[in-house]
Amino acid sequence: MTTPRHSPIRRTALSVNLNKVALVRNTRHLGIPSVTRAATLCLQAGAQGITVHPRPDERHIRRHDVFDLAEVLQGWPDREYNIEGNPFHNLMDVAREVKARGLPLHQLTFVPDSEGQFTSDHGWLFPQDAERLRGVIQEAQALGARVSLFMDAEPAQMAAARAVGADRVELYTEPYAAAWNTPQRSGQLERFRAAAQAALDAGLGVNAGHDLNRDNLAAFLRTVPGVSEVSIGHALIADALESGYASTIADYNRCIDEAFA
Repeated sequence: MTTPRHSPIRRTALSVNLNKVALVRNTRHLGIPSVTRAATLCLQAGAQGITVHPRPDERHIRRHDVFDLAEVLQGWPDREYNIEGNPFHNLMDVAREVKARGLPLHQLTFVPDSEGQFTSDHGWLFPQDAERLRGVIQEAQALGARVSLFMDAEPAQMAAARAVGADRVELYTEPYAAAWNTPQRSGQLERFRAAAQAALDAGLGVNAGHDLNRDNLAAFLRTVPGVSEVSIGHALIADALESGYASTIADYNRCIDEAFA
């Protein structure tokens, strides 16, 4: 079993998912808005990382974007680059080329999406996915990347994720976000708290993402232990359309700081 590639959590890192910037750009042929400019503005404003999900159909992030953004991250050695996707589609080919070009790649987040899936909506299952994941996890780690598995908040699944060699899990937070203004919110928070604790007990790092926003982020981080990173795209980019990148990143970092105060 590999050694977990994480250290004790001090403050949750904010990684900005730029897929929606690319989605808007792809509606025309003018190259705007620029994903590299968006990344630079987010990093300048204090984001700790950049995330992209290059799907096979290139509906948003395109293959060249992955390398262009990796070149941007070269100038920010204290920040992290996270590429997510299905390792049985195009993700590993992209990761190999990033490393072959000598570009930074800190984390690969494996997501069990189908090729035409609208958005990520479920995690890996064990023992069903164990054997096919083991080899690609080892390959990703041999490239020097930390591996995070996109997982539903099921405490009983966390030890199995560690057993196949994962370094972290990314908890799929849409059920929590959907329950935010309902009586089910406290139950969902407890579910995620228990899943995160089970992951930590198994020796995994914990990430989280999907539909987190300025309203629900601080409460989540106050309750759910040991979250190393949140990856936020749709809500953050929507907020940035109204407030700009600098103000929006400051708001999200303020939510994180409130949770740790």
